[in-house]
Amino acid sequence: MTTILPSRPSRSTTKAPVDRQALSSRLLGSAAKKSYDPVVEIDWTAPIPDDLYGLSPEWSTLYGTPLWDSLDHSQRVTLTIHEYCSISGIGIWFEHLLMQLVLRDIYGDDPAQPHVQWALTEIADECRHSVMFARTAQTFGAPSYGPPSSLLKLGKGYAKRADGPAAYAAILVAEEILDIFQRDLMKDERVQPLTRATSQIHVVEEARHMRFAREEVARRTPELSFLQLRRHRTMVAACAAIVAENLVQPQVYAAVGLDPRTARAAARGNQHYRAKLKDSSAGLVAFLREVGLIGGPSERLWKRAGLV
Repeated sequence: MTTILPSRPSRSTTKAPVDRQALSSRLLGSAAKKSYDPVVEIDWTAPIPDDLYGLSPEWSTLYGTPLWDSLDHSQRVTLTIHEYCSISGIGIWFEHLLMQLVLRDIYGDDPAQPHVQWALTEIADECRHSVMFARTAQTFGAPSYGPPSSLLKLGKGYAKRADGPAAYAAILVAEEILDIFQRDLMKDERVQPLTRATSQIHVVEEARHMRFAREEVARRTPELSFLQLRRHRTMVAACAAIVAENLVQPQVYAAVGLDPRTARAAARGNQHYRAKLKDSSAGLVAFLREVGLIGGPSERLWKRAGLV
């Protein structure tokens, strides 16, 4: 599968938001020309090579640590496959939340409006992505590693309370960090073909989602009162911290015989991995800071998550 990839969104924007309906119409046209059905596009019966990583080794949470050095090549392959399945599983959870946020946002709007039709198109994309990530884990023979029950409860609360800029900034938090990650994977010939194929589909389609979300954040944030801005900043910062902390669940380490608690501690202290996450979020942080959604006391959460 080959395609011309869209460029990443610019790292900042100083111009006024574009017209919502005009942008929605353009995105609908783009989706009509370039969208995928992963069930059909991906060869799910292709063999899984024994020697290729599940994700680029430099993106492993343990890369560069003594625990990584203690693993042989086969164990590293297994670890990175399980890490990718965990990231995909958390992606499924977050996509389910994002679909709720978008549906709540357009509830009651005129379905003839382009922005409503775009929202429904985006939700359809997310449904296909969730199926794609679930089938990826099945094909690799690994669990999807969903979030723990405590995080499921937090997610329900966020989906009920987040609205406006916080809702669309949450979309950016999840998707822009994964965008950098997946752009690396899809180009890496050391990585499993299945990982590269799913990454490519996700990058192409999420580029449209991120464009719309950025414009919604830029359009709506100036409308917030001071107290509303503080609330939205806190919600976005909490979302970013949760995403950064939970991409790879500790159970993955047991797949290669490592103690989950010991490995989790090593991952949290891994400066190489923390630097990768910080770099992948640089564009997002610059944009959110510029529009005013990063600042004040809530910035401590961004710092604690290692994203600023």
